Formats: sequence, structure tokens, C-alpha cells
Amino acid sequence: MEFLRGCDLLKNKKSGHFFALLTVFIWGATYTSTKVLLENLSPIEILLYRFLVAYFLLFILYPKLHKIRSLKEECLFLGAGFTGVMLFFLIENIALQYTLASNVGILVSTSPLLTALIAYKVLKEGKLSKSMLIGFGVTMSGVILLITNGTFSLTFNPTGDLLALSAAIIWSVYSILLKKLGNSNNYIYITRKVFFYGLITMIPILILTDFSFDSNKLFVPDVLANLFFLSFGASALCFVWWNIAIQTIGVVRTNNYIYLVPLFTVATASVVLNEQLTGASVVGALFIVIGLYVSENNFNKVLKVFKNKLTINNVNKNM
Repeated sequence: MEFLRGCDLLKNKKSGHFFALLTVFIWGATYTSTKVLLENLSPIEILLYRFLVAYFLLFILYPKLHKIRSLKEECLFLGAGFTGVMLFFLIENIALQYTLASNVGILVSTSPLLTALIAYKVLKEGKLSKSMLIGFGVTMSGVILLITNGTFSLTFNPTGDLLALSAAIIWSVYSILLKKLGNSNNYIYITRKVFFYGLITMIPILILTDFSFDSNKLFVPDVLANLFFLSFGASALCFVWWNIAIQTIGVVRTNNYIYLVPLFTVATASVVLNEQLTGASVVGALFIVIGLYVSENNFNKVLKVFKNKLTINNVNKNM
């Protein structure tokens, strides 16, 4: 697995975009999978089993141990594990208990803009350009359309909504910490160590919730299948891919792909849970794609290309 560090493929920006897109595609399906698991397991049980299994899978893939190189690096690993593994998912789950799922989905989707703000201040990476702000506006319009199904009947619940916004900030901090860790270590090793600290910081929560292991809950076919998907696909693979994308195309451009998560969630729910796909959902999906494209490209160039296409179409009609 040493090829996962420094190989030419992973230095290619196209591979960074590919890994980011593949990751959010799988993450979009996690909400459907989690919904199935919640019928048998509590949120903290799902969190524990998901990352515990993922940790051992990564250990099998890359069993090599590294010496601690510095206290600073170890603190970065601890911070990444605490924010990206334990705190983000815990805060998101708690938020769902106080506010609507649609509110949580919309507020967590603000993470790319928050990441851009933090990255500019901390990493001096990127800036709040006109393209990014316009793309954010168009994309968030699509996210709202997609999640609310065009009803716009949002109910504000201060506690839950603030927690959801906090989750978005926490994910941004996690991405920044990953960027600061760099790619001097094997990507699988970095992810494995982040999971290790995530599991360690989970222990106090397990104690407070009087967690007790129940094997009967685990050996249900649907539980095993969905836990494997969350552990191997959504955690072990996706967190490695996300790290690769961050180191390859940058923390801001990688986090822009989070805008696509609601789109893939709706698509997955439509196929797996037979949830209805409405006109508002289609329009919302279109807005998200357009907004992401604008965020990733210069707005003036996008506008110029659009005008040129309109001119060509008008010429063809007149002929």
C-alpha cells in the first residue's frame, strides 16, 4: 500500500476531483443506510461500530506502525479524530433530535463556504471570490429546493439549528487539520490514526450513555450489510479518498463537493426507499450542479461561454 503515498496518479488534480466526487457520492447514500440502522441501533452505537470496524479494516490494509515524530503532529491527529470522527457525527445526530432533518441538511451544506473562510485565515489558501459567492448562492438555492421539496416550510429551532451550524464549522476545522497534516505519511496510515483518536475521544460519551454491547443487534442481515457499507465504503475508503483530494486540489475545492451530498442522498432514497422524485428535486439538483461549476470556475468565463452558446444557437436558427 505504499503506492498510496506520493505516486503520480495521486498528484494529478483530475484524480483529486475524481476522489472527491466518488466520496460525496457514497456519503450521499449514508443517510439512507443510517436510517435503516436506526431501527436496531442507537446513534452512538452506529458511530462506534462504524469507525471501530473501519479502523481494523485499515489496519489490515496497512499494518505498519510509525514512531511519533512530534507532539505538534500528534496534536493534529488528536484534533482531526476528535472533530471529524467523534464530534461532527455526534453533534449532527443531536441536532436531528432538536430540529428538522431539512434544517440540518441545509445548515451542514454551508460547510464549503465556512471552510473557505477558515482556510483563507489559517492556511492563506484561496479567497472569497465573486465566483465562489455566486456559486454558493446558486448551490444553496438548489439545496433548499432539494431538501424542502419546494415547500419552503422551514421551521427554525434555535438549539438544533445552532448545533447543525456548529457541525458544519466542525467539519471545516477537520478538513483544515487534515490539510495541515500534509501527505508526508501514507494516506491509509493518516486515516487509521485519525480514526484511532476518534475512537479514544468517544469513550467518555460511551460511559455517560451507559453503553453495553449487544451481539443480538449486530447479527441481523440488514444491520451487518449496512454496517459494512458504512465502515468499509463510507469510512475506511471515503476518508482516505477525502484526504487524498484535500492534499491534491486543496481544502476549499474539495469541500465544494459537499454541495452534491443532498443530491446523491435524494437520488439514493428514490432508488432504495422508493421516495418520490419531484420537479422541485430535479430543479434543485440542476441548481446544485450549476452552482458547483460556477464555484470551481471563474464566473466571468462561465458567463462568456454561456453568451457564446446563445449567440451560436441564434445564428443557427436564423440560418
